[in-house]
Amino acid sequence: MGRAFEFRKGRKMKRWSAMAKTFTRIGKDIVMAVKEGGPNPDANSRLRAVIQNAKAANMPKDNVERAIKNASNKDTANYKEILFEGYAPHGIAILIETASDNNNRTVANIRSYFNKCNGTMGTQGSVEFMFDHTCNFRIPKGNLDPEELELELIDFGAEEVFEDEDGILIYAPFGSFGTIQKELENRGLEILSSGFERIPQITKELTEGQIADVEKLIEKIEEDDDVMNVYHTMKEE
Repeated sequence: MGRAFEFRKGRKMKRWSAMAKTFTRIGKDIVMAVKEGGPNPDANSRLRAVIQNAKAANMPKDNVERAIKNASNKDTANYKEILFEGYAPHGIAILIETASDNNNRTVANIRSYFNKCNGTMGTQGSVEFMFDHTCNFRIPKGNLDPEELELELIDFGAEEVFEDEDGILIYAPFGSFGTIQKELENRGLEILSSGFERIPQITKELTEGQIADVEKLIEKIEEDDDVMNVYHTMKEE
């Protein structure tokens, strides 16, 4: 198995996979998708993907429809995606994806978390290069053979295809998202969920005490309403 498999296995047990903020994050994704490509999912592949993720997260259909309607209102504030970079204690690189309607607030909050937890907020590009930006899709297992599917999807950008208890996962570079989404839809394969992740190229093993120091910062960051995802280079079991 490759890095995507190990990364997914490590994160699977972590708290943010079931954070209470899931619906809030999906709501922001809907706003950004609608503002970018309109409210019709048939003509808006990004919105189509967000709706799939909402379904996978058991978000009520009424909530999704209401979010789309609200996002279509020109008075609804749009969210800007901002990437923050820095270092946690013990040399662990931290990459933070946010979606904010107030950049000054978000910058001030993120900086305060680093300061309070003995971290260092970095400049643009200071740690982003340490992570591979990937896209992923989850589809039902059905009668599919992951190895055969991987061979068939290589030409569309797929780099790693593997099975877990929830279906088949497909990983590819960030730029291959649209191509793979279209191919899966053309094949009539149901997309259970999809998204983007940043996989660390190298991870660092820490002691229990050091892990606690890093997790203190991560927890502070994750509690912020503007934060969508947090990635790091700490080795996870």
